Amino acid sequence: MKLTRREMLKWVGASGAAAVLASTPLLLGRAAGTQAAETPKHSTRLRRWVMVFDLKRCDGCTGLNLPPQCTQSCINGHYAPSGMQWIQVFEYKFEQGGSYYLPAPCMQCESAPCNNVCPVGATFTTPEGVVLIDQKRCIGCRLCMAACPYDRRFFNWGEPKLPAEARFAEYSVETQVPAIKGTVMKCAFCAHLVKEGMVPFCVAGCPRKAIYYGDLEEDVATDSKQVVKLSKFLAENSAFRLKDDLGTQPRVYYLPGYGQDVGRNPRQTGLRPVTWPWGETK
Repeated sequence: MKLTRREMLKWVGASGAAAVLASTPLLLGRAAGTQAAETPKHSTRLRRWVMVFDLKRCDGCTGLNLPPQCTQSCINGHYAPSGMQWIQVFEYKFEQGGSYYLPAPCMQCESAPCNNVCPVGATFTTPEGVVLIDQKRCIGCRLCMAACPYDRRFFNWGEPKLPAEARFAEYSVETQVPAIKGTVMKCAFCAHLVKEGMVPFCVAGCPRKAIYYGDLEEDVATDSKQVVKLSKFLAENSAFRLKDDLGTQPRVYYLPGYGQDVGRNPRQTGLRPVTWPWGETK
């Protein structure tokens, strides 16, 4: 997950925040409703979901004396098995000193290497661009884990530690609940929430409003409070994608920064550990 030197140098020259087009937390739900009313039934138009992390606003929640709340919200919302961080916050060092935090979910690649190697078709991409795993088809070969250049897949080696409400839930490929021993799991962009016009757990749970969820088709994104024109937001803030040179075409973007917009000094460190209410701390 290391960035190239050229990408690292972008941090110094990052431009200011993009202009706000509107101010509503219901963007995704309202947009979906508008499309249903205005688009003919025979239309094949689809959403193209993306996620954007504004690293100028991300301090790993250290300034709030909290564990990374994107990770914690994901764990709590998905009943993630103990030890799994489907979105994990990493700390990287600047060559000139200091550090920055980088949250990393599944990159939801348009050209996903994991899909190409699965021998049973357990991992696949939906028409909206979300990469999912059907644990009931997964045979546990872990070839997809080896193929992922971002190391964002996790394996249930033993019987997953889960709360009772997860164990007795009806399995869904979108929620991956309940977790199944001997299978691979990962971030699924909260596909079940987005279908209902809601934002993913990590977006809603970020107290710094550093995470945006958007649609390339509509060219809009929201942090659950404000709405931005996605293409302009990315262009004006020198957005980049991780390991873009591999041709995976990830649908996760980053805006360079080190938490300066929320008062973080780049030499401040100290991520707090997240917890699993039904298991261990890590």
